[in-house]
Amino acid sequence: MPGMPRNASSQVAVRSAGRREDRTGVVLRKFRLVFNAVKTHFREVEKKAGVAGAQVWALSVIRDQPGIGVSALARALDIHQSTASNLLKPLMERGLVAAARAQADRRSLQLHISVKGLDVLKQAPGPAAGLLPEALSRLDAQTLQRLDHDLAALIVRLRADRRASKIPLGNPGDD
Repeated sequence: MPGMPRNASSQVAVRSAGRREDRTGVVLRKFRLVFNAVKTHFREVEKKAGVAGAQVWALSVIRDQPGIGVSALARALDIHQSTASNLLKPLMERGLVAAARAQADRRSLQLHISVKGLDVLKQAPGPAAGLLPEALSRLDAQTLQRLDHDLAALIVRLRADRRASKIPLGNPGDD
């Protein structure tokens, strides 16, 4: 810095670097809080309902939209269609969801929740979509836009595989 003794300039640089490291730690701890809150919620869901959090969300969508197809379910959950199919398979095997061929197009399935599926939903702690989507939906538009922008910058630095954005949190086998 002009007009400042050399060691005073280096002291400012050290203080600035220290504040940045402190800020990094503060932000890291906030991410840990978010991740651990989500993990804790999913563990509670699985313990009480006996199915993974993403499966509870799928069950709630099927309950609310009887006859929904796999493609529409995937869109509702914002996941890939193959991921939705994989999510459904154990639900159907356990008799929580029934699938029938559509009359108009025999290739497509219409999904319906069973009585057993409704019982599972009654056991599951809410929100059905999960803690994080619910919290995000309650943020004001400006905060959500800022968060979107800032997370996009972080994702670039992480070099994250963008395909992972279509894998739901609380997927069976997650921990």
